[in-house]
Amino acid sequence: MVEQTALARTISDDERVLAALRVGDEQAFLVLVQRLHPSMLHVALAFVPSRAVAEEVVQEAWLGVLKGLAQFEGRSSLRRWIFGILSNCARTRGFREARSVPLSSLGAEDDSEPAVDPSRFRPPDHSHWPGHWSSPPTPWPEEQLLRREAVEAVERAIQDLPPGQRAVITLRDIQGCESAEVCDVLGISEGNQRVLLHRARSKVRAHLERRLQAEKPR
Repeated sequence: MVEQTALARTISDDERVLAALRVGDEQAFLVLVQRLHPSMLHVALAFVPSRAVAEEVVQEAWLGVLKGLAQFEGRSSLRRWIFGILSNCARTRGFREARSVPLSSLGAEDDSEPAVDPSRFRPPDHSHWPGHWSSPPTPWPEEQLLRREAVEAVERAIQDLPPGQRAVITLRDIQGCESAEVCDVLGISEGNQRVLLHRARSKVRAHLERRLQAEKPR
């Protein structure tokens, strides 16, 4: 029931935004750009070699959105359609810029680096709990997470992630996309998507944990 309600709300929002865009409502377009542009930039950076090129790709994608509004039939969500246009633009530009690493191979990026510090776990020969947490993650108070400093720390941590991880966590945790939607937009397998998301979330959590620990009174 909750999923059906959320889906109905998404469809209703899409219809409202589409109606405004199709009559040339500049304010509606500006709001949409402000909401999606940062995430689109993160995704574009997974395909192209620099931020400057990614900015150009995002601008090209927005032009594609405006040109394609009349043909959009609503078979997917508006967000999925926009990110589909973006990924097509980014792939084309990536080939043109001779990017040497295909996105589909990024599931293995940073494989040599553990997602969680090994010192957080008990040794394999521990008498009772081999391999279990020795220093498990601790829950943080909600008000601490909602502070501007914590939000900024998360944003910085996401910025510092490798391109594939940054794109996946942006789509999943910022835009709220389902895993199938992420795989479709980025052209990666479900397995790669899970690996990238796990590594991204682990690194962001570790960064935030260090930040919050440093703020504790001594």
